[in-house]
Amino acid sequence: MNNTLENRTWRYATKKFDATKKVSSEDFETLLEATRLSASSYGLQPYQILIIENKDIREKLKPVSWGQSQITDASHLIVLASLTNFGSELVDSYVSNVSTTRNIPEESLKEYSDFMKSNLLDLPREAKENWTAKQAYIALGNLMQAAAELKIDTCPMEGFEADKYDEILGLTEKGLTATVVLPIGYRSEEDQTQHYAKVRKSKKELFTHI
Repeated sequence: MNNTLENRTWRYATKKFDATKKVSSEDFETLLEATRLSASSYGLQPYQILIIENKDIREKLKPVSWGQSQITDASHLIVLASLTNFGSELVDSYVSNVSTTRNIPEESLKEYSDFMKSNLLDLPREAKENWTAKQAYIALGNLMQAAAELKIDTCPMEGFEADKYDEILGLTEKGLTATVVLPIGYRSEEDQTQHYAKVRKSKKELFTHI
């Protein structure tokens, strides 16, 4: 089995982390950079990635995360928060970044800017929220796979009260909402889930060649 498949077979949604083991600063920065480099629609990255370092805040988040121990026991806690709404500023900021990064005048990007705005700005708010959440999940996937490559454990979590997260983390006033949570660290020897065989659909069930 090659490393790509080995790493994906090795990873699982860790149910119990070893609270005594910490991810090194170097490895954690690698994970953050891998996430920053993640793909997103139009490259707009309509989300924020919150690194919850404050232990008191993590304790407050645990009860609104169904009491799951990963919230407080993991080495690091990431909350991916997507925009609940946006206007032209999202595209304008990106275009300005493109201009600076690639050293090209913003005027030459006007056609592309107008194209993005025509496809995004008139969407209903619910559609915008759905789109931004999808982009956050793309980043989540990249983060999880980067962690697996470094043999760092993760547990993607949707089992939490998003409105309470928004309140505790002050997200609403920033136009954000908690979309998905990812504890990061190292599995505990007591976590029996690590010994379970990975259950997935067969290739025949999952893939369709047309």
